[in-house]
Amino acid sequence: MPEIAEVGKKISKVVAQDDSNVFGKVGTTGSAFQAALTGKRVMSAGSQGKYFWLELDTPPHPVMHFGMTGWIHIRGEQTAYTRYADRMNNADKEAWPPKFWKFHLETEGDPKVCVAYTDARRFGRIRLVDCPGAEIRSNSPLVENGPDPVVDREIFTEEYLSKKMKGRHVPIKALLLDQAMISGIGNWVGDEIMYQAELHPEQYSDDFSDAEIGKLYKAICYVCDTAVKNLGDSDQFPKDWLFHHRWGKGKKDAAKTLPNGEKIMFLQVGGRTSCVVPSRQKKTGRVVAGVKEEEPEPEPETKIKKEKKKSRFFDADQDESDSQETQPKKRTKKLSQKGVKKEDDESPSIDGADLKPKKGSRTTVEKSAAAAAPDTGRRRSTRLSKSAS
Repeated sequence: MPEIAEVGKKISKVVAQDDSNVFGKVGTTGSAFQAALTGKRVMSAGSQGKYFWLELDTPPHPVMHFGMTGWIHIRGEQTAYTRYADRMNNADKEAWPPKFWKFHLETEGDPKVCVAYTDARRFGRIRLVDCPGAEIRSNSPLVENGPDPVVDREIFTEEYLSKKMKGRHVPIKALLLDQAMISGIGNWVGDEIMYQAELHPEQYSDDFSDAEIGKLYKAICYVCDTAVKNLGDSDQFPKDWLFHHRWGKGKKDAAKTLPNGEKIMFLQVGGRTSCVVPSRQKKTGRVVAGVKEEEPEPEPETKIKKEKKKSRFFDADQDESDSQETQPKKRTKKLSQKGVKKEDDESPSIDGADLKPKKGSRTTVEKSAAAAAPDTGRRRSTRLSKSAS
């Protein structure tokens, strides 16, 4: 297994595209990235939520946000994406560099290690952070994000969660998805956590008992740790998880119940979809008024076809906002026509998660990247993985 973060291999070759989204929207270019990495030695790798970075022997350091489809590939190594490609019978799975690459690099020595970053939908972001390697997480954009439930367990405690919940009056699902509160929890992960905790996603965060907060904390740790342990491969998730049954909204022949007969419902609040099992997830406090509950009725076939055309990598209920970074808010500019507001940059939003290792240096690029990347198992969902859907 290539362990470039552990053995300190030197990068001998870098090729990067000048993608105006992936590089340009965070203030750099493919050519600047290429120049910054060539000849540098990799000292360690790390992840937080959906961010992944390499610590080099000298700054600047590459910090990557995976968005919805960003992924790190290591040539000759099996990753979650490789397993997905196997199931899709993808004839191009051995091609190098892989399809949709934004950069690829090689290390010196024998054997050399070949690494590539791909992003089919270009929601990922790659930037250069100019600071000492030990201070990467103390600088933007990582400093604006909350603790990672897997990597930062000494910070993400039950007391931390309780304080954040009682300090805000928002639906608990919204708090879980807020990357400034907790890094790495995306839509499907949030649903799984609420299902395992047997709590209602639209109940206000400051209206739970201490016992319920304890159940929620244990569920967060359980779901995140399990996703990380299995490197985001949904085929390995426990069979009793809601994950295996939550994808029916708007799909033909969708399951309306769990195998045990419990009904599956969907809630729409603020443009976000939550999957709920009402018989299990009881309301014990105040909830958002006017929540619309829907059964997973299939939508017209024409709409289903349009959803499928978007990309074979995504599920229909994934929010594109899950793909973006949490960054400091920037003031908006008013356009002269039609009174439309346009953001200077991406607005702060939520990403999905998946996370990874223990605090400190990471043992391998593969493990850190797989932990930080979205689930690419049986379904392409945002996920957690050890840092970090």
